[in-house]
Amino acid sequence: MLPLPLTCVIVDDNEINRLTLAHLIELTPDLQLVASLVDGIEALNYFQQGSQADILFLDIEMPLLSGLDLPALLPNPAPSIIMVTTHRDFAVHAFALAALDYLVKPVTLERFNVAVSRVREQRLAQAPLLSPPAIPDPHSDASLFVKVGSRMLRVNFDDLLYIEAQSTCSVLITKGQKHVVYSTLKALEERLPLARFARVHRSYIVNTVLIDSVQDNVLRVGSHEVPVGKSYQDTFYRTLRSI
Repeated sequence: MLPLPLTCVIVDDNEINRLTLAHLIELTPDLQLVASLVDGIEALNYFQQGSQADILFLDIEMPLLSGLDLPALLPNPAPSIIMVTTHRDFAVHAFALAALDYLVKPVTLERFNVAVSRVREQRLAQAPLLSPPAIPDPHSDASLFVKVGSRMLRVNFDDLLYIEAQSTCSVLITKGQKHVVYSTLKALEERLPLARFARVHRSYIVNTVLIDSVQDNVLRVGSHEVPVGKSYQDTFYRTLRSI
């Protein structure tokens, strides 16, 4: 599991573009904006002075020092780079510079989430190489923090019945409340312990510990019913037999 939140730096000489990216970061629960910079020179100074970030959202077309030139000058450890441009033609240059992804302006939340998911996947793959295996903590999987509105909310796994995907957000159903979170179901799934939660449908993750009954591929969880998708049935029922 990744250390959260992932810290972000924006570099763009256009104020509207910076504000747009800052808003998308704010809508994403496991991201935190630590700097919003106006050009490549300011960004180079920021990183050379010892500041670090997990993700760098980097505009390509900037005066003095462009987004195509800045990556080669960044000290290690360098952030994961997501290029931002108005021209799709720059995509080849972006990937040649080992950028993980590129976004075309205007940036949509859906496309933004795809790019951030690639950063998460890259960092999960690198995690065993960066640090020795951690000793499991029996209390570490008791809850998770999610961003609900303007606050970070702790959700206890003992109370979380299931999660449902709805458009660009997800709804966490607990024993007493519903919480709308601007995150994809896949991103939330990566933060949940496999011993307690299972994907049972393309739109549902369920707390297997709190399942009351199963009938006709429909789960009863408290007073709620959750369908089991056809492509998930074999895996889910194998999991259920092992509980």
